[in-house]
Amino acid sequence: MRITTALALAALMAVPSLGTAESNFNVNVNLGVPAPPPPPRVAVVAPRVVFDAPPLFLAPSSLGFYVGVDMPHDMVLISGVYYLFQGNHWYRANHYNGPWAVTRYEQLPPPVRKYKVEKIRYYRDHEYRAYHEKRDHYRGKHFRPGREGKEEWRDEKDRRKEERREERREHKKHGHGHGRGND
Repeated sequence: MRITTALALAALMAVPSLGTAESNFNVNVNLGVPAPPPPPRVAVVAPRVVFDAPPLFLAPSSLGFYVGVDMPHDMVLISGVYYLFQGNHWYRANHYNGPWAVTRYEQLPPPVRKYKVEKIRYYRDHEYRAYHEKRDHYRGKHFRPGREGKEEWRDEKDRRKEERREERREHKKHGHGHGRGND
C-alpha cells in the first residue's frame, strides 16, 4: 500500500504546475538490504622458520613419508622436498630452513593429501613416543638432514637396503625361510 501511495504522489509531483517555470523531480526507491562490501583480500606471507641444528624426521610406516618431530611446526619431507603447514596454508621448500613458497593443496604430493593434518600429527606423535622410548634400539626409519642433502638421502636409502638384505640373510641362515624347519 505504501509503495502505491508513494508512486501516486510521485506521479502527481511529476506533472508540472502552471505557476512554475522550472521543476525538478527525484525519486529514490530502496528495496531490501544493501549488499555488504567485498571482503578485503588477504595476502599469504611465507613464514620464517629457522632451526639452529638440523631437525629430526621420522617415517611412521602408517604414513609412508617423513614427519618432523620435536619441533613447533608441522613439517613433512618427501623426496627431498620439505612441506610446512602453518596458519591453514601449506608451503614448500628445498631446505628445512626455507625459503618457503605458498603451495596449493592440489600441488601437495598424493601421500600428504591422503591425510588430514590432525591424522599426520597423531601418527607423528605416536612414532615419536616409540622413538623416544627405544632411542638406542629404535628400528624405524629416521633422518636428520645434513649439508650433503641428496648424497645423504642416497646413503640413507642404500643403508636401509643393506639392512634389509642382511635381515633376509640372517632369516634364511637360521632356517626361517619358506616355512621349512631345519632338516
